[in-house]
Amino acid sequence: MRDAGDFRVGDVLSVSCPFTPARVERGVTWDCVSVRWPWWEIDTGSDFLHWNGVVALGVDGGGRAAPEVEAELFRTDPPPEQLKAGDVCRVGVPPTVVHVTAVDHHDPPLETGWLPRPRLTVSVLPRGLSYREFPDGSHLDGTGYSIQPGDGIPFAFELLMRPYACLRPGDEVADAADRAWRFDGPWDWTAFDGEPAGTGPEWPLTLLTRAGTPCSAEDAKAVATSTASGSHQETVRDWMSLTQASPTP
Repeated sequence: MRDAGDFRVGDVLSVSCPFTPARVERGVTWDCVSVRWPWWEIDTGSDFLHWNGVVALGVDGGGRAAPEVEAELFRTDPPPEQLKAGDVCRVGVPPTVVHVTAVDHHDPPLETGWLPRPRLTVSVLPRGLSYREFPDGSHLDGTGYSIQPGDGIPFAFELLMRPYACLRPGDEVADAADRAWRFDGPWDWTAFDGEPAGTGPEWPLTLLTRAGTPCSAEDAKAVATSTASGSHQETVRDWMSLTQASPTP
C-alpha cells in the first residue's frame, strides 16, 4: 500500500509476513503453540504489563486456525502438531486475503508490554469469515485478528479493493433519486431525510461537501466519474465475491 497507515473499514487486502526462525517454547497445548517471538522487544518501561517474550499462536488439534481464537493469521513451518518444546521452526503469514473491520489510532501509543508501542490497530477477518460467524454469547465480538502496523513485524500489504475510494468519511452527497446522504464508510450511510437506508444510494452520486465545506470541482468530478456506472448493490456484490463474507455493519 502507498502508506502503511492508510487503512479503512471495508478495505480488502492481501497481507503477508516473511517466515522467520523462532524457537518453540511449548508444543500444542490448550489449542495454542507458543514460540519465542522473533520481532518484538520486552518493554522494560511498562508499569502495568510484563511480557515474557513468548507469543501463543492459536491452532486446533489439526494445526489449523481455530475460529474461537479470532482467525489466527500466523502459521508455523513445520505445522504445530509436528513441534515440541525446544524445536526451531519458522513463523510467518502466507499471503492471505482479509477485509478490514475496524481501524483504531492510539495517542499516546498503546502500552502492550513489548516494543515498539503501536500507534495503530487494524482488525481484519480472513476470506470466508465475517462478523456473523461469531455468536452473540461469545467473548469475541467478530472484529477479527488485530494487526498493528509499525510494531516491528514486517507485514506487507496489498490493497485489492477499496469500496468508494473516491469518498472520505464525513462526505455529504446527493444521489440520482435526489436523496442527500452522509458517508461514514462503505457500509455506513445516513440519509438526511430520516428514512431507512434501504438498498443504499442510487448512482451516480454528486459530492456536496467535504470536511464540512463546499467541495472542489476536482473532487466533485472524481466522485461523479467513479459512480457514473454500476451501483451501490453491485459494489456490495463485488466485495462479497472477493471476501466471501458479509459486510460488517
